[in-house]
Amino acid sequence: MNQRSNGMTVAVAQIECHPGALAENLEKHLEMISKARAAGAELLLFPELSLCGYEVAGRVLDVAMSRDDPRLVRLAEAAGDMRVVVGLVEEGIAAQFHNSAFLLERGRVAFIHRKLNLPTYGNLEEGKHFAAGRYLESFELEDRRWRCGVLICADCWNPALVHLAAVQGITLLLLPVASAMEALGGDFSNPTGWRKALEFYGMIYGLPLLFANHCGGKPGMAFWGGSRILDAYGEAVAEAGDGEELLVADLDYEQVKRARYLLPTLRDSNLDLIRRELERQKDIVGVPPESREV
Repeated sequence: MNQRSNGMTVAVAQIECHPGALAENLEKHLEMISKARAAGAELLLFPELSLCGYEVAGRVLDVAMSRDDPRLVRLAEAAGDMRVVVGLVEEGIAAQFHNSAFLLERGRVAFIHRKLNLPTYGNLEEGKHFAAGRYLESFELEDRRWRCGVLICADCWNPALVHLAAVQGITLLLLPVASAMEALGGDFSNPTGWRKALEFYGMIYGLPLLFANHCGGKPGMAFWGGSRILDAYGEAVAEAGDGEELLVADLDYEQVKRARYLLPTLRDSNLDLIRRELERQKDIVGVPPESREV
């Protein structure tokens, strides 16, 4: 990794991932990895389920990969010293299948996040295909100031998960997503909703974010793109349109320090209060308000 003072060059690959077309998607990953390395990127993020495409109904068994799959090894070797996060259907232990994000580096799988919040509403049916992850962890880069958390798409719509990631000490949040225009239907706008959520999380936690979405698709599952890189004030420093694109930007750790000093959300998070209230809520669930002790 480039050890220049306080900075890191990051990249986001917005690509059209063709459902089930593993060989074609793999070549597209290799192409983006090559471009990101040429641009000096130290960390590259691909969208959710980038290797197999988001629409996995009827394909799970065909597209699933184990962590020692030769195709993952090929990507990890191509990455060299650059860290690369890809999305795939993971064949885990006990024949369970997960919507996972793998961190690849130096020819190996170095970290795995398994999606925790599996949406089964609107046009989404992940709960029918995947087992949910059980843990929320983070990983550290060689420059120990940068600790990264990964949340996959709907994970981010559970604010408690974002808060848990933040209090683990992360200084960069990676968000691989598969956000389509028609995913929820009705009057909910995915592009608007994501913009508001990303800006809020970035600003409230002093937390840079990488947001990688798909593009392309088909009617009923048309992806709107809009991938972006946000700084520690929640401001977009790079933003994609609706086609394939590689975003590259520099992040500054000094800005993270300034942002968190000015708005000390993490400092004042009061974990003891939160833990106590969660325990208290467990005790009063189902108890009528008039019967509760004051």
